[in-house]
Amino acid sequence: MSTLNRLALALAVSLAGGMAAAADSPHLGKPVSEQDLKQWDIAVLPDGTSLPPGHGTPAEGAKIFAEKCVACHGEGGKGGVSPGAPALVGGEPLTSGIDTVKTIKNYYAYATTVFDFTRRAMPYNSPRSLTDDEVYALTAYILNLNQLIGPNDVMDAKTLPKVKMPNQDNFIFPYPDRI
Repeated sequence: MSTLNRLALALAVSLAGGMAAAADSPHLGKPVSEQDLKQWDIAVLPDGTSLPPGHGTPAEGAKIFAEKCVACHGEGGKGGVSPGAPALVGGEPLTSGIDTVKTIKNYYAYATTVFDFTRRAMPYNSPRSLTDDEVYALTAYILNLNQLIGPNDVMDAKTLPKVKMPNQDNFIFPYPDRI
């Protein structure tokens, strides 16, 4: 028997065994409903697709930041007080070298990414606990600290995707048709 035939046979036996194992499963858990799945399907795309209703201003975000974020990110987002909490503002242009500190302004390609990450992962000790309005407000505050929007600008599903990030043109996407 040739090596190719042996590989084909091994693959066929492996697949058949996998199907048998699936048929003999212990049927643990429960089916996931569309409602359950929707709670976790919160990905926001660069163009703003899937941004929720809501809005926020830098002034509103400053109050929330002082209450829920400053303990880790420091006053004005200038530096991590706790280990691993990055600075959110400042940073030299990335042309200064690979070791340049990456911040919202000099690294992120899309303002919607700030919203998406904040919504999913912050605050660190209680992720996904912020309301959509709070996330919009915090995003507005962070963008304003980085001088990317004005102090009176309102961020919502229409305005947030329009914010042009300084490093946007430096990202190369392997699958541009998926953007």
